[in-house]
Amino acid sequence: MHESRLHADQQGELQVRNIECRYDALSVVKGLSFTLKAGDIACLLGPSGCGKSTILRAIAGFETLADGVILLDGQEISNPRHTLAPEKRSIGMVFQDYALFPHLSVEQNIAFGLSQMSAAERRQRCKEVIGIVDLLGFEKRMPHELSGGQQQRVALARALAPKPAILLLDEPFSNLDAELRNRLGLDIRHILKDLGMSAILVTHDQKEAFAMSDQIGVIHTGQIQQWGKPFELYHEPVNRFVASFVGQGSFIKGRVLNQTCFDSEVGELCGNRAYPWPTGSEVDILIRPDDVVFDANATTLGTISAKTFAGTNTHYRLTLDNGTSIEASFPSHQDHYPGDRIPFSIDAEHLIAYQSLTNY
Repeated sequence: MHESRLHADQQGELQVRNIECRYDALSVVKGLSFTLKAGDIACLLGPSGCGKSTILRAIAGFETLADGVILLDGQEISNPRHTLAPEKRSIGMVFQDYALFPHLSVEQNIAFGLSQMSAAERRQRCKEVIGIVDLLGFEKRMPHELSGGQQQRVALARALAPKPAILLLDEPFSNLDAELRNRLGLDIRHILKDLGMSAILVTHDQKEAFAMSDQIGVIHTGQIQQWGKPFELYHEPVNRFVASFVGQGSFIKGRVLNQTCFDSEVGELCGNRAYPWPTGSEVDILIRPDDVVFDANATTLGTISAKTFAGTNTHYRLTLDNGTSIEASFPSHQDHYPGDRIPFSIDAEHLIAYQSLTNY
């Protein structure tokens, strides 16, 4: 249906080196660096106001740098002295609100950025990208005649049409319902991977980030807290912010027994990493819902204080006798009820602990 690569002479490797972005005297992004390998899909994930959209706008050329440099395939496209114009960057962008021209048809919207091509080349390229995004037969439709998901596909096709080296997506699914977001996200990942296209997605939705991305950068107060694969962010968060922001979890109190084991509120816990703290040091241990296992032989009991059915799994809040709450996720055929006292154990191979912020 489409080419194996969109652009033969550009591979789409992006290097962001120690950049700073300011609004007046306020630094909203500072000392930020990462590298996107050609063909990878990365995500800038973080809460509203953390600076992730500013980073994307700086890559696109809409924001100037106060410090640092941005390179695309080895070419400097931004530094504090010079910002290459957005239209000269070989970067495509898909916006949150689609930004389609309401008075132009699907085909005309897609062809808008192809003025350098002949009329025949424009028609051919439009046909190619319309096929890529599965909108054949919709060429003459106007934007108001399309669903939200179809409009987003048009926006994607328009961004792909000039054959950019890299694609940027700024909260592209925020106007869609949850089911459509999930489906369209997987469709777009498949399209980008099939084309070998590098891309960066900005979102505050971690499910979206996990589903679409090869690498995720967790952003907080304008800095990358951790850059890694979704698995690493979930099971090996480098600090409390990442641990709290990515996935669900609970912190319980513990003390160091040795480099890999702790005494805790739910018994002795051992993991796969060594910690340097002295024996007896107080720690906070991260427990993910999937670390908690219903265990009829366990001596640790928790009282179910909340229950949420989620199809294949049921999410529970278990309250210990000392008042500590732990989030748990059990297969939904293990049906328990609020008020039940149930035995459980912890199976956490990737045991994450941080030095305690408060004393017992």
